[in-house]
Amino acid sequence: MFRKNGADVLVELLIEWGVDHVYGMPGDSINAIIEALRQRKDKIRFIQVRHEEAGALAAAAYAKLTGKLGVCLAVAGPGAIHMLNGLYDAKLDHAPVLAITGQVDTAVMGLDYFQEVNVSRLFDDVAVYNQLLISPVQLPAVVNQAIRTAYAEKGVAVLAIPGNLPAMKMEKDTRYTSPRVAKGTMQPLAHDVDAVCAALNQTDKNIVILAGKGARGARAELLALAEKLGAPIVLTLPAKGVIPDRHPYCLGGLGLLGTRAAYEAMQKADILFMVGASYPFTIYLPENAFTIQLDISARQIGKRYAVDIGIIGEAKSTLSQLNERIAYHENREFLASCKANMDKWWKKMESREEAESPKILPEYATRAMEEVANDDAVLSCDVGNVTVWAARHFRCTNQHFILSSWLATLGCGLPGAIAAQIAYPERQVFALCGDGGFAMTMADFVTAVKYDLPIIVVVFNNQKIAMITFEQEVLGNLEYGTGLVNPNFAAYAQSCGTLGIRVEKKEDLLPALRQAINAKRPCIIDVLVEADEIPMPPKVLKEQAIGYAKHLAKELWEEGRMSLPPILRL
Repeated sequence: MFRKNGADVLVELLIEWGVDHVYGMPGDSINAIIEALRQRKDKIRFIQVRHEEAGALAAAAYAKLTGKLGVCLAVAGPGAIHMLNGLYDAKLDHAPVLAITGQVDTAVMGLDYFQEVNVSRLFDDVAVYNQLLISPVQLPAVVNQAIRTAYAEKGVAVLAIPGNLPAMKMEKDTRYTSPRVAKGTMQPLAHDVDAVCAALNQTDKNIVILAGKGARGARAELLALAEKLGAPIVLTLPAKGVIPDRHPYCLGGLGLLGTRAAYEAMQKADILFMVGASYPFTIYLPENAFTIQLDISARQIGKRYAVDIGIIGEAKSTLSQLNERIAYHENREFLASCKANMDKWWKKMESREEAESPKILPEYATRAMEEVANDDAVLSCDVGNVTVWAARHFRCTNQHFILSSWLATLGCGLPGAIAAQIAYPERQVFALCGDGGFAMTMADFVTAVKYDLPIIVVVFNNQKIAMITFEQEVLGNLEYGTGLVNPNFAAYAQSCGTLGIRVEKKEDLLPALRQAINAKRPCIIDVLVEADEIPMPPKVLKEQAIGYAKHLAKELWEEGRMSLPPILRL
């Protein structure tokens, strides 16, 4: 007698798929969907965000953290457009996300109607599944296929739903399919396993393991292999925390954000074994090493770096197979030298953390967070110099570290923390943000306040976009356009009705962090850090040194402190 409408079926399917919350902003073209969510709020929460980009970034972060589908919802036109940046973050980091966007009513589609945007074309590049619905009869099967595809391809599925469709009653002949996706374990081919074992069983070679986020969940197997091979492990930034940072075999990260020990190990490697990693900055990889790459996707094998053996399989099961056949390597000289280099690196990092400075050093601020973070805390890191400090000065044990890995979009720290606290309500959640990144999405701090999410946002406030300043300088340019005029972020938190603490002295930071943890409510700690602290790369390249020298010369010349010969003034 009372037939369900399209919105009812959509929400019920989301619940069947295990979706328990949706990020979004209400609006006219999705009002029927919002009503269906309201009626089922005991089973699925609607998390109202202040900006659709933050909602999409939160959905992406939730998917990265849990492996479950992240869902975001927006109105037609501007709302849909706002989601795009967060959806690209999900695409590039291979996170399963469903984006539902409104569209103008079917009767006026194609007439350049108010807020009409060609959403199919808009989302064509970002989506693994992209469908505009035109009839409620489509809805059940299409929703299931969208979610199934997002899971199967670890990407973004987009459904554009005209405003009049969710209110339409479902027809009796509507086609229903199953809301489930099949799962299985991908196993490597036997001859590939043979080839890898033959290569790794060479006991006279320096072997280095480069582990990416694909190795997450395979800690025991990865460490067992490293122990057999006597091989140090270098981590890509998205893989931070895959093994503890202070583990004897861990050399930390690679590249501009990495360690000197990792750089030197790569230069001396005879064999490089890449496990679940597709590292883009190939200048830091060995020039002539025999290379093996293990990945779950054939598309990643040899994508960025020439490999000698490619092996397809999941890290945990494949490493287990290898461990059964790899012989123990007695020679530990290379490992010992790498460990000695890493010990020197840690001493250098500790000296920076403990150095005296008129203002708080960002290195110390990061180390202070390590002292108060629980073993299972979640750290959502923004993009910029704060990423460098987190990568080098927060020693992960079992904490979960997330960031915008491949898109590296400013503003991801706060939405990631919101998603983390929803995913893990009993855990500590920190957002590590630079002042530039935090300002981009700070409006959604009130989202944390509204839903009583006790995230702790630590703002590294140096009144500039510091990483770009450094990039300008190493190019030989003068700083321009990077200075910031910031509000008092602690006062902003207080105006939102919660805790805000401004820290200007080193000795006040740890008490502030402990106060925030004990408060059990959203908090911003506004830390005034040294603005001129440079995130020096582990190995200064010739081009960087020359560029920085040019910058210093320009700076001195413009300030009138250098008199150049006439020929050099031309």
